[in-house]
Amino acid sequence: MNKAFTRETEDDEDEGAEAAPSLPQGTRNYITPGGYGRIKAELDHLLRVERPHIVEVVHWAASNGDRSENGDYLYGKKRLREIDRRIRFLTKRLDLAEVVDPAARQENCDQVFFGATVTVCDESGDEQMYQIVGVDETDFSRGRISWISPLARALIRSREGDQVRFQSPAGWREIEVIGVEYIAIEP
Repeated sequence: MNKAFTRETEDDEDEGAEAAPSLPQGTRNYITPGGYGRIKAELDHLLRVERPHIVEVVHWAASNGDRSENGDYLYGKKRLREIDRRIRFLTKRLDLAEVVDPAARQENCDQVFFGATVTVCDESGDEQMYQIVGVDETDFSRGRISWISPLARALIRSREGDQVRFQSPAGWREIEVIGVEYIAIEP
């Protein structure tokens, strides 16, 4: 059947939509100010720069006549759907976000909570530093782990000098908390 005679529904459009990282039921979507700023900046860029540019290209391509074999038009329409899907995703994430500033005064600065930067020592004596952040700002290569990850859940409420045991993909591991601090998380 020719595509001209099929109807795209919103459900079809959202088939390839991003799945938001799942949160435990009944919890909030905690995020640091830096993470909130990065998501907001991406949303603003899509709304103010990228989408208007693509709309202009699609308008120009549509004015050229036959749209059935017009690559600029077809690609532009596809790209617009992708941008609109991303805009909806980011808007939902920002609506659900609860910003928590780790640099703000914490009552228990010696205990690990959301936003803490934790230095740990593993069984082989290697030290690593992790920042406990929201699910939307996780970046393991930069040491940013989600507060719902097994490691972060094991670290929550621990203090300097505590031994923490957690289930990793490689099996049970034990680490020691060397330091806990609350600093602003860089973008």
